[in-house]
Amino acid sequence: MLERLNTESLPRLPADVEKPAYDRSRLTPGIVHLGMGAFHRAHQAVVTDLAMQASGDLSWGILGVSLRSPATRDALEPQDGLYSLALRDAGPEGQPREQLRVVGSVLRVMVAEEDPNAVLERIAYPQTRIVSLTVTEKGYCHEPATGYLRWDDPDILHDLANPDRPRSTIGILVYGLALRRERGLPPVTLMSCDNLRGNGDTLRNLVLAFALRVDVALTGWIDTHCTFPNTMVDRIVPRTEDGDRERINHRLGLEDAWPVVGEPYLNWVIEDKFAAGRPAWETQGGATFVRKSAPYERLKLRMVNGPHSALAYLGAVMGHSTIADAVNEPALRRYVEDMMRLEIGPTLKGIPDVGLEDYRRRFLARVANPALPQRAQQVAMDGSQKLPQRLLDTIRDRMRNGDDTNLLCLAVAAWLHYLRGEDEQGGRYAIQDPMAPALARLLRRADVAAQAAAPSQAAHRRAMVLASFKPVFADLGEAQEFVSNLARHLEALRQHGVAQAVGAA
Repeated sequence: MLERLNTESLPRLPADVEKPAYDRSRLTPGIVHLGMGAFHRAHQAVVTDLAMQASGDLSWGILGVSLRSPATRDALEPQDGLYSLALRDAGPEGQPREQLRVVGSVLRVMVAEEDPNAVLERIAYPQTRIVSLTVTEKGYCHEPATGYLRWDDPDILHDLANPDRPRSTIGILVYGLALRRERGLPPVTLMSCDNLRGNGDTLRNLVLAFALRVDVALTGWIDTHCTFPNTMVDRIVPRTEDGDRERINHRLGLEDAWPVVGEPYLNWVIEDKFAAGRPAWETQGGATFVRKSAPYERLKLRMVNGPHSALAYLGAVMGHSTIADAVNEPALRRYVEDMMRLEIGPTLKGIPDVGLEDYRRRFLARVANPALPQRAQQVAMDGSQKLPQRLLDTIRDRMRNGDDTNLLCLAVAAWLHYLRGEDEQGGRYAIQDPMAPALARLLRRADVAAQAAAPSQAAHRRAMVLASFKPVFADLGEAQEFVSNLARHLEALRQHGVAQAVGAA
């Protein structure tokens, strides 16, 4: 049985495994991070680790918070917060290669559901200067089409009634900030690293809206003193599989209960507006600081996240288990290349065609990485939260200019087709989406409407009902061009399957 990875065993790592070159006993907490999943541990935590190593400033240790699941806490607590990151790609001959680093920036992990007051106290800790988030799009309790807080969300209703035991991200932040203000402590920076358009602006609006229901004076304090930088993060981080653990533990010669795998590529862009300082994240090439992140965010949401989702939905319906398998399907690859070149690229003003071409090629190479297979179902989950910023914003831009949206509408149709929960081989899969019950009812209403219509109108009636779902589509369902494109692609997917549908698009 292998010895567990922890502070005591750290010196016994093999020489080819990187590890913190600083004294972790001197590490003090400066960051509280909500959402201790693999994505955070593969980007912010490791860049913080490298920044502290390069600068010698050890005051930026991370206190992690899992909102509900104790799994990460249970895995990392016996390891003193240590874990390994495996960066994987293919060498010149196509063989997998892997670079390992043990990350030392995480001091401990708490579980908010078990003791929410402890989390509030940590936000109100005098040394806390940044509260960061990777809680996924659904963790913001907002309506994806509008960005407004959902006052009927069960967690928001609970938090308004139970200020001492909040369970939503927004409630935890507001009540933690209320404690800071009550105690006369300095403000903090609240930094979202999730794939939302204007993620810092969105977070600010949600926090202020909730705070206004709690205390008008608190709202003014947050608005005046706290900062909410917009950020963009780009790194592919698949779910860790049992085979990853076995391979990594064999190389470590130690047991790491929860390693993380990712690609070597990392692009992290941050608006440099921090209320109480920040780590030197720009060292070691980890982050780029800018005045406005919007152009970088738009590029990533449209040229990475949008095609990624399209590959996930179309590939999953074809029966492919990974994104790499999907992008290696010739028809799907041609379709995604055409969508990026013909419809997405022209909406990205100010970026030369040669730059977009390089971006396209790099994206396709990244998702085809044979050393890092990413589950299609992982990318496909929570589509109701992702589509507005990944695809629908681009469609709106093109429609305003009178431009064709044919290929983009096929990607939206692919999501709706995917929601049936069955691939072309008859395999069933679960729909993981916070709106799954509402979406299931929507599909049933669309089928009833199609069955009641004349055969020549059935496809259009189905598309009209689906596009009328305002939490996702807002007013886009009122656009005849969009509904017509949606109807045509939905019918092609239903009648002929993915390969023919993308070939005919």
